[in-house]
Amino acid sequence: MTTTQQLGLPLLQAAQAQKHVTVNEALARLDGLALLTLQSLSQATPPLVVPDGLAWAVPVGAVNAWSGQDGKLAIGRNGGWDFVAPRRGWRAFVLDEGGEAMFDGALWRVGLATLSPKNAGMGLRVVQVDHAVAVGPVSVTAAIIPANAVVVGVTARVVSALTGSLTAWSLGNPGAVGRYGSGLGLSQGAYARGVLGQPTAFYAPTPLQLDAVGGDFAGGTVRLAVHLIELALPDL
Repeated sequence: MTTTQQLGLPLLQAAQAQKHVTVNEALARLDGLALLTLQSLSQATPPLVVPDGLAWAVPVGAVNAWSGQDGKLAIGRNGGWDFVAPRRGWRAFVLDEGGEAMFDGALWRVGLATLSPKNAGMGLRVVQVDHAVAVGPVSVTAAIIPANAVVVGVTARVVSALTGSLTAWSLGNPGAVGRYGSGLGLSQGAYARGVLGQPTAFYAPTPLQLDAVGGDFAGGTVRLAVHLIELALPDL
């Protein structure tokens, strides 16, 4: 055997010359894989300057130095790339998606907490948007709650002060005004922590709704985060 079983680290051979080359190669790979952090799952073009120790998951159709390496991990090493095939059950934190992912043997699945032998699973994730408040008494987001999701709660932070004739605001869904909080502040840094007493299932894509209290919105931005659970179907 010339490499280790799990991480493919090169092994020293009897009477091998220049042992430091093999050892350094193994250490560089281990440095990239231990406490695995992926820069992205979707970036198809490698960076122009190869950053030592940083790793990407190579998507289908990647180009240039990553061409033909679909599904592998690309770890920067000494100005080039070390390609490693991930194994089922590996976990990584994905920086550009802000969540942990699990490899199911074919795909990295962000937020997956459980995985059955046939790839059924339960996912936990946060959908976050910065919402520019519309002028008027009500401001509705895009449909940021996905279909067939169970919402545990919604949190919010005012990132630029809410202006207008209102004295406060509430956060909910269309038809459920104030579900996640009411009497909320207008100044920068004001927040809502809307934990639901009973998690709520949404079977169609659904927006959030901000309602002005005592007047109308004129402007401002609120950062909204939906905390939810999703169920993944088993494979055929």
